[in-house]
Amino acid sequence: MKTKNTNEKAAEKGVLGSKLYLYLTEFFAGMSVMAVELGASRLLAPYFSSSQIVWTIIIGTIMIAMALGNYFGGKSADKDPDPDKLYKRVLFSAVWIAAIPFFGKMVILGVSALLVVTVSTNFLIWAAFLACMIVFVFPLFLLGTVTPSLVKYTTDSLDDNGRTVGTLGAFNTVGSIIGTFAPTFITIPTVGTSVTFLIFSGILLALGIVYFVSCKRGYLRVAVCTVLFIVCCVVSTLLGFAFWENSLKYEGESVYNYLQVKEDEKKVALSTNVLFGIQSIYMKDDGLSGLYYDVAMAAPLMGEGDDISDKNILVLGMGTGTYAKQCREFFPGISTRGVEIDDKITDLARKYFELDKDIPVTTYDGRAYLQALSAQRSKVNSAAGMIDTNIGDLKYDVIMVDAYQDITIPFQMSTVEFFTLVKQSLKEGGVMVVNMNMHSDKEGSINEYLSDTIASVFDNVYTVKVNGTTNRELFASDMGGMPDRLYKRAERLEDNDLRTIMFDIYERMERYEGGELILTDDKAPVELLGMNVIDDLISEELKYYKKAFKEEGIKGLIE
Repeated sequence: MKTKNTNEKAAEKGVLGSKLYLYLTEFFAGMSVMAVELGASRLLAPYFSSSQIVWTIIIGTIMIAMALGNYFGGKSADKDPDPDKLYKRVLFSAVWIAAIPFFGKMVILGVSALLVVTVSTNFLIWAAFLACMIVFVFPLFLLGTVTPSLVKYTTDSLDDNGRTVGTLGAFNTVGSIIGTFAPTFITIPTVGTSVTFLIFSGILLALGIVYFVSCKRGYLRVAVCTVLFIVCCVVSTLLGFAFWENSLKYEGESVYNYLQVKEDEKKVALSTNVLFGIQSIYMKDDGLSGLYYDVAMAAPLMGEGDDISDKNILVLGMGTGTYAKQCREFFPGISTRGVEIDDKITDLARKYFELDKDIPVTTYDGRAYLQALSAQRSKVNSAAGMIDTNIGDLKYDVIMVDAYQDITIPFQMSTVEFFTLVKQSLKEGGVMVVNMNMHSDKEGSINEYLSDTIASVFDNVYTVKVNGTTNRELFASDMGGMPDRLYKRAERLEDNDLRTIMFDIYERMERYEGGELILTDDKAPVELLGMNVIDDLISEELKYYKKAFKEEGIKGLIE
């Protein structure tokens, strides 16, 4: 029987002649799993939002895949401890992940189209879950086999198995940490979600290539996977999130959002998602928008003080600045300031939406900004002692709250504690206006929760439905007589269109008496409440498509 010499044995092991490569495999596998998880959230967000519900689906799906991979990997390693099989799986996962930016978007639309005619409730939840299962389970199942396989290959004896397994765990954890921070703060904002998938799939591909080349076998397998990876690199970067749109002025990503700008002869619009409307709009004729901004302009007329030009406005959730611009145009001399957490949106506002450079915008979270104001006021009052100090812009005549994150409300800006901060930041007789963009007349809806919460903080609350939309505007103040002041000041408005809108608001204002549905920092299930409203809206829309499918089949849906 012919025995293998030392060189042949070394060639068989290749880079596995040292445990270092096994540790590096664990490191990069852990890093790639976290990168794919974060990439998954950005892939799904433009279609299904980035709410806690969607995150729960993503994390749950990934944990299912990893659990199955751990079990299969351990069983496979015990049965046939061949490293070739592990690195084959690494190569396959690399190619699959590289293909996600292209076929993942197709899957999302395909699943959505299928569910249009098959489900009646929880459309977004089912669509997000099925899309996750189809797109992400297989590659993460393959990566889930890495750890138990490496334990088999690295453990030489019971004497050092604890140290060896601990070292593997440490490499995996450090890789996971890097895989968590790098996509969020480096790759996604810099090169986008699609390229982020390609970067980390390329790392996995390199792991497999180095192994097989060092062992001097598997060249065909490596060549095929490399070619497929290159193909994925080409096609994945060509397909945008809204790839069916041909007239986008801009499409890109920031740390917080997917962003697209559309433009036609009348308006420019910003969307932070693909499937649900627009977030900001700019009318090129500098007139009224016909949207909720027009209704919200009643707020400066409701507060104390007849001289509108002497008032100041703070907008939490500035977006592209439509509300601030309209207020400045129709109320000359009024002072406006915005707070916007996404500086990329502010950049787009300056470039595409003609947001004036002299309108200051602070890049900050809205609630954190109010807390900073509160701290500043405390310092001023403490320093002033008994002296009556004018703290100027530390308090406002109007605070507009319009801080929606795609189609959901950040819970920290929906609670008693938040609205108390708003109240403390208003001047005496000041008015808060809140845009509620998910209208529902159902008992226990998110609007009822928000209204009850606000009514527990402010003495006077009024609501107005925005015609032709799902929005409702809420006005709140501790000073009574808001409708009367609105009517009185509307009579003096010079612009006929604005005066007509203000009189219409006066006629339709409804006083709101608070109830017991209070949101607090400890308990604010706004995402579940919002999802219920969205589900109802989608269900209504789906009735049309289901009818078309029933009567005309696929042709009816396409047409």
